Amino acid sequence: MHLALLVVVAAFVGSMVGVERTVLPLLAAGEFGVGSKAATLSFIASFGAVKAVSNLIAGRLADTHGRRRVLIAGWLVGTPVPLLLMWAPSWGWVVGANVLLGVNQGFTWSAVQIMKVDLVSDRRRGLAMGVNEFAGYTGVAAAAYGTGVIASRMGLRPAPFVLGVACAAIGLGLSLLTRETSGALRSPASELVARPHASLWRNRRYQATCALGLLNNLRDSVMWGLAPLLLAARGMDVGRIGSVSAAYLAAWGCPQILTGPLSDRVGRRPLVVAGLACQAIGLALLTRDADATAAPYAAIAIGLGTALVYPTLLAAAPDVTPGAPRGTVMGVYRSLRDGGYVVGAAGAGPLADAVGITTTMALLATVMGLSIAPAFLLPGRARPT
Repeated sequence: MHLALLVVVAAFVGSMVGVERTVLPLLAAGEFGVGSKAATLSFIASFGAVKAVSNLIAGRLADTHGRRRVLIAGWLVGTPVPLLLMWAPSWGWVVGANVLLGVNQGFTWSAVQIMKVDLVSDRRRGLAMGVNEFAGYTGVAAAAYGTGVIASRMGLRPAPFVLGVACAAIGLGLSLLTRETSGALRSPASELVARPHASLWRNRRYQATCALGLLNNLRDSVMWGLAPLLLAARGMDVGRIGSVSAAYLAAWGCPQILTGPLSDRVGRRPLVVAGLACQAIGLALLTRDADATAAPYAAIAIGLGTALVYPTLLAAAPDVTPGAPRGTVMGVYRSLRDGGYVVGAAGAGPLADAVGITTTMALLATVMGLSIAPAFLLPGRARPT
C-alpha cells in the first residue's frame, strides 16, 4: 500500500515539470520578447544546475536524516513555483522560479526513488525504477498536454499554471501521508561511507553510467527548449505542439513500467544500446521533417528510446557499486545526469543562435549514435547485488 502511495506521489512530482514543458519556451518569445535561443534556454540551465546540486545534497540527507523529511522539504520549496510563473513581471523571474523548481525536483524525485528501492529486493531494482519513472513521466506528459490545451484556449498565462498550483497542493498533501523507509535497507553500508565520492570515481562502470545519464538529459534539454520553437517555426500552433510534447513524454513515461523490469531479466547493456540508437534515429527524423508532419512519430521514437535508457541507468548505478550507501550512489548519479540540462542549455542555445535549430539537432543525433560505444562498459547481464 505504501509503495502504491509513493507511485502516486511520483506522478505529481513529474507534473510540476510538465506544467512548463509546452508553455515556457513559447512564453519567452511571445510575452517577454526573448529572441536569443541561448537566453530562452536560460530557464533550463538554472533548473538543471540547481537540480543537479540538489540531487547530490538530497542523496546525502536521505542517508543521514531520512527520506520522508527530504521529500516534504522538496514540496515546501516547490509550492510557490506555479504562482511565480503565473505572475512573473520579467523573464528573470521565470529563471528564478526554475531555481526553486530545481530544488523541488532534486529533493522530491530523489526521495521517492530511494524510498522505492528501499522497499523492494535488490533483484527488483529495475522494476522499482521502471514503476517510479513510469508514474513520474506519465505525470509530466499529462501536465504538458493539459497546459497545451488550456493555453490554446485561454492564453499562455495565467490559466495554464493554475494546474501547477493544484498539483503542488495535492503532491504535498500526499507526501505528508508517507512513512520513513530507511529502516527497510537490506545491505549494510561499507567503508565507502567515509569517502563515497572518491571511491565511486574509481569505478569505470559507474563513470560510464553517469556519463550516459548526462548525455540523455542533455538531449532532453534540447527537446524541452528547442523542439517547441522548431515546430512553431514550421507552422504548428500551441495546441499541436503540446500534443507532440505529450506524445514524446508519454512514450518516455509509459513503457518504463516494462523496460525497468526487463532490464532485471536481460541485463542493463542491451536496453541502453537500443535506447541510444532509437533516440538518434528519432532526432534525425525530426530534423529532416520540413513540414512537421512526421513530428509526432519522431517524438515517439525519441521517447521510446529514453524509456529504454532511463530506468535502466538508474538501476545500473547501484548495481555497479556494491556495498556503497544507496542514497549517496543515486544522489551522485542523479546530480551528474541532471548536469546534462546545464550542458545542453549552455551549449545548444548558443549553437542554435549560430547555426540554427535544425543543424544543432542534427549534430545531437550524431552524438547520440556515437554514444553507443561507452554503453558497452555496462554489465552485459543483470547481476544485482
